Amino acid sequence: MVREIAGAAFVLLGAAFLFLGALGILRMPDLFNRMQAGTKATTMGNLLTMIGLGIIEPAWFSKLLLIGLFVLVTNPISSHALARAAHRVGVPMTDLTVTDSLRAKRAAREVES
Repeated sequence: MVREIAGAAFVLLGAAFLFLGALGILRMPDLFNRMQAGTKATTMGNLLTMIGLGIIEPAWFSKLLLIGLFVLVTNPISSHALARAAHRVGVPMTDLTVTDSLRAKRAAREVES
């Protein structure tokens, strides 16, 4: 009984993170901010949901751990690759963006060349 309640609490917390990630995607001003909100929240939401499922069904825990590690590695890498590609093709940033580190690094490389 306690195991099911604890597992359900983790699943509910994971669902809340997933909901907040979706809300962040809707509310953020540009692609780069949306990508960050979606990636961080969905990574945490997926991990918490899988921990909850592992608590509810202990026989699945090792498989869920492997899936969680895969999500933990691939979500940030894919988000980073997409953001760099979007920056490279010139997707505009919001006017509220203070610094653009990639543009500064690219300009420094062009000066050196």
